[in-house]
Amino acid sequence: MIVREGLSIIFIMLCLTVVVLLLASRFDSRILACAAALFALLTVFTVFFFRDPARNFDGEPGMLVSPADGRILSVEKIEHHDFIGGPAWKVSIFLSVFDVHVNRIPCTGSIDYVKYNPGKFFKAFLDKASDENEHTEIGMTTPTGQHLIVKQIAGLIARRIVCRLHPDDQVTTGARFGLIKFGSRTELLVPIDSKILVAEGDHVKGGATVIGKLVEAMGTDLSDSSQAHNVEL
Repeated sequence: MIVREGLSIIFIMLCLTVVVLLLASRFDSRILACAAALFALLTVFTVFFFRDPARNFDGEPGMLVSPADGRILSVEKIEHHDFIGGPAWKVSIFLSVFDVHVNRIPCTGSIDYVKYNPGKFFKAFLDKASDENEHTEIGMTTPTGQHLIVKQIAGLIARRIVCRLHPDDQVTTGARFGLIKFGSRTELLVPIDSKILVAEGDHVKGGATVIGKLVEAMGTDLSDSSQAHNVEL
């Protein structure tokens, strides 16, 4: 499956490949033939980049799945975050151009806000990219009342963030909600009493790898997601 945001780019690359190939044949040009081969390779890579493998999460309620594919850059403690309501864990994930770039919901809940923040375009793996780069911040609340934040952060190459969420959306664990084009960073902030199950250097898959577990609130059933729906790309 290919995400629809990639279809127009793939179509353009395919057209360029065909046009240059026809010109190479018409004028018997080795240079144009090499250019056609290059465009063909770029087309294949573009298809590869915009792939969207099917993934279904069947884990127990309260589990936090990775919001993105990639490598864990860091797991660090934040002293205080207003929306979280106290200290928090921040899990940072770096997505290379070879990773799947579809972002997914880490836990069933409701969307409180979606905030776009303009900024710089430093390399996504740098620490300063977390706060200074262009990013979209998504605040959500679980059925048990815990607050979580997902950040889609642009990088040096990635210059377009796609987020299909809106306030009051009801979402389920592993649902697709957006992507960042061509290399980027995704972060997840959760309450400090959550149990984190990944460490720096681990490789994770969005919507599949369990990266943590929320502390369940007394008397609340985390599995109650009858009103939730997927926000699909």
